[in-house]
Amino acid sequence: MIRDPAAQEARLLAAKRLVEEVLLPAEAEMDRTDEVPASVLAAIREAGLFGISIPERFGGLGLTMEEEAELMLVLGRAAPAYRSRYALNSGGAAQILLHAGSEAQQARWLPSMASGEVVAAFCLSEQEAGSDAASLRSEAQPDGAGGWVLRGSKRWVTNGPEAGLFVVMARTGEAISAFAVPVGSPGLTVLPTQGKMGLRGMHVADLRFDDVRLPGDALVGAPGTGLKSALAGLDKVRLHLAALCAGLSERMVSEGVRHAARRRQFGRPLHEHQMVAAMLADSATEALAAHCMALELARKRDEGKLAPGEAAAAKLFATEALGRVADRMLQIHGGEGYMEGSAIERLYRDARLFRILDGTSEVQRIVVSRWAMQARG
Repeated sequence: MIRDPAAQEARLLAAKRLVEEVLLPAEAEMDRTDEVPASVLAAIREAGLFGISIPERFGGLGLTMEEEAELMLVLGRAAPAYRSRYALNSGGAAQILLHAGSEAQQARWLPSMASGEVVAAFCLSEQEAGSDAASLRSEAQPDGAGGWVLRGSKRWVTNGPEAGLFVVMARTGEAISAFAVPVGSPGLTVLPTQGKMGLRGMHVADLRFDDVRLPGDALVGAPGTGLKSALAGLDKVRLHLAALCAGLSERMVSEGVRHAARRRQFGRPLHEHQMVAAMLADSATEALAAHCMALELARKRDEGKLAPGEAAAAKLFATEALGRVADRMLQIHGGEGYMEGSAIERLYRDARLFRILDGTSEVQRIVVSRWAMQARG
């Protein structure tokens, strides 16, 4: 649903300028230093992207799902580490606050998150609990005075080193609840983790909770409803990622096309060789399919017609297609693409994470297969 076509067109043009003039030129430096340059963060903040998934009443962009998907198709052409810094801020943590947070919690945190003043991190994964979220062991117990005592640990918390707020999933009895935990809470330790294969500029941390005492109003929603709140916005997260990966696939195809037109082998341009042409054709087709799927399902979500497994199908297809596209485009680049410092080498490393992030491909297949069986029945 595009509410104001002229405003959306202006938004997309501004995003294209941001990508071409700011984000792409800074990619190599970000990969080398593992830091998003301060000037780039300032430009992202000025564009309002920290509030990409937050309603206007809290200072966000207030986009429909289709508008957000269109924007991510453009922004996805830049290194995805940028997206991790702004979009995750208004992703899982913000969506839980929007779905289940009190008016006081929303007023306290969402405007600061939308402006980029506060970075929020969603904390679910543990050493023995990733895809199997229900097996997490962190726990929060009543302290007898209306508050809670939080104990346990979390792993791979994206934006953990920068976060001012952690939305933490913890067991309260047999069920799982969500808690808003500000940085600096006594007993909370943030431990930046080792280097990553890709997405340099995106930082992760492990967290430790040693008898962290929380007031009663740190609980987000009713006790035992944490996973339900997290799942409520999951289709939005999956469609957002599908659009991002479609945009990144299109970027990689563009890199491959440029190389195939410039590089000559056996007396003719590389793209004139049949097997290279086939790799370009297959990749362009898959990128287009992911693009169309992300947009169509975003429209269906806006209309309230999205079927239970369709967002998972979009995330599955777009991330798996991205992996195939990345592999083909590196093959087309040959030794040049394998060398450190080339754009295709950076993007190849980045692309691998998305078959794991926010639900592995195996989990998506389970969701899609169950939906397919129910639809058949």
